Amino acid sequence: MDTISVVSTLSFSDELLDRLRAVSPRLVVMQQTAASADELPAGWLDQVEVLYTGSALPDPTRAPRLRWVQLHSAGVDHLQGTPLWRSDVAVTTSSGIHAPNIAEYVLTMMLAFTRRLPRMLAYQARAEWPSQRWEKFAAPELRRATVGVMGYGSIGREIGRLAHAFGMRVLGLRRSTKAGRPPEFELPELAGRPGAEPDLIFTPDRLAEMLPACDYVVLALPHTPATYHFIDEAALRAMKPSALLVNIGRGALVDEAALARALREGWIAGAALDVFEQEPLPADSPLWKMENVIISPHIAGFTPHYDERAAALFAENLRRYLAGDPLLNQVERGRGY
Repeated sequence: MDTISVVSTLSFSDELLDRLRAVSPRLVVMQQTAASADELPAGWLDQVEVLYTGSALPDPTRAPRLRWVQLHSAGVDHLQGTPLWRSDVAVTTSSGIHAPNIAEYVLTMMLAFTRRLPRMLAYQARAEWPSQRWEKFAAPELRRATVGVMGYGSIGREIGRLAHAFGMRVLGLRRSTKAGRPPEFELPELAGRPGAEPDLIFTPDRLAEMLPACDYVVLALPHTPATYHFIDEAALRAMKPSALLVNIGRGALVDEAALARALREGWIAGAALDVFEQEPLPADSPLWKMENVIISPHIAGFTPHYDERAAALFAENLRRYLAGDPLLNQVERGRGY
């Protein structure tokens, strides 16, 4: 029986590693925490066929048996331009494991602005009971408001489901309106739950039509050449003056200079930003000091369940790999994700 060498450069617990080994006796699963391929023990690159990693990306010429790389992240922008990206080695992502926590983050930000939470905290910090509190804290309801989700994948669908539970109208943007998509991972507890599909679907060529209809605009797109500065000055001017922008995709989706001006001059009401063009966000960025901005340090995707969900996805893909079935979340180089 031929064995398959599987290497993890993360730090899965022994219990999770045993779950991976239980997929098949053919799998020889080894783990060494490594930030780069050079940190792996001598000889491992010569034998590895399946690699689970975040940033330890080998040149395939140094890993002659490498056939498949499973990423610990959903994004692949850090791969583009590397020898691995230019090779024929299959690459799959962890897309789908972040859906519950990122969707909850998005609803948190929407509620925080709607319920005037930043203003409440500012008064609390001054130990001040505000005068004219009804006027200062009167807030619209999420019910009957419209959220536009740019990038209607696994995260977008869970955002849509939660938004529908609040009585919102959901608009989704994706590359095509055609039904069907490549096989992708979905958490079992989310599979088949009602309310995930949007009320209307738009394609990128209809962005100028979609934006004015949205009270909330959520960016859940990957970063590709086609999505660089997807939200630029024209897009910001097309949004409602009362609209909120939430970015949980990638920082490069937004022209930050245009966004700062839009927030300062009132083209839009506010922004909740978890990702930035440069991370950490420079201390001199005007976004830090804007009262209508909530900044978080790229943490929307974090969850204490991350490794467990990632291992479940990897185990399913290992089963598929052994059976010769299509892998979940396989990257298509031509589209950039």
